Amino acid sequence: MFPYIDIGPVHLGTFGLLLWLAAVVATVVLYKNFVRNGVDADALSVVALVVIAGVLGAKAWHELQNTADLYAAYRQIIAPGWHRPFAVVMGFLHWFQAGFAWFGGMLAGIAMLMWQGREAKPDGLTGWKAAVRMLDLAAPAAAIGYGVGRIGCLTSGDGDYGKVTTLPWGVHLRADALVPVRALVPDAPLDAMVQPTPVYEFLFALVLGWFLWRLGRKARPIGWLTGVYLVLSGLGRFLVEFVRLNPRLYWGMSNAQVAALGSVVVGLIVMVVTRRGTVVASPVVEVSS
Repeated sequence: MFPYIDIGPVHLGTFGLLLWLAAVVATVVLYKNFVRNGVDADALSVVALVVIAGVLGAKAWHELQNTADLYAAYRQIIAPGWHRPFAVVMGFLHWFQAGFAWFGGMLAGIAMLMWQGREAKPDGLTGWKAAVRMLDLAAPAAAIGYGVGRIGCLTSGDGDYGKVTTLPWGVHLRADALVPVRALVPDAPLDAMVQPTPVYEFLFALVLGWFLWRLGRKARPIGWLTGVYLVLSGLGRFLVEFVRLNPRLYWGMSNAQVAALGSVVVGLIVMVVTRRGTVVASPVVEVSS
């Protein structure tokens, strides 16, 4: 794990760097999808606003799951006193570096994409059709961008720990990251290795992004690709939780698994509802994936 990179006086967080890289990759994929579909929209602006919304949504969802911890963090942030604003701001930034929930980020990102779809009017569509069409166009970029961002969770040690393992690809945790692992697995050795679940998600995301890109080569009913994305991404997250160390809260499932099942159900409903809906024109230009 390399939570920070120090270059002279510059102290860079690897999570932020990988989040930036995820945005860059998503922008490239979305731009290519706009080009091949003849959509006149600014991919960079779309991704930038979605990233901002997604980060805020992911942070809000994570923190609101435990309001007692949120209040404790607030008290710690303001502990230096408002007469020392710089110290308060630095405390806030330190708190904001970790603790993000996938489901909250997805909901906020979807809402922002739909709003931008209404504004951009892809394929000459308006209203809700334009909003949902933007979701279809963004599905491959969302899948791949999510996977790249997950590597940032691994390098920063942001709580995405797999189960303790002896597998040859297991990873060692830094000392402070081992604390929450031992809280769930008290007998975990100090040199414990865990499964690199973010790597699993990264590989799955690449396959999912490629698959969605291939599906998008043909004309599809508006919203159908979004349904496919919700089903498969939810399935991937549900399965990876079996080798994660998250607490089991509901019927032996973690929070993330319940949310992932919700994603699968919603995706299936979307696929059924949209299968006979409006079909957009075939892509006008094909570009390499």
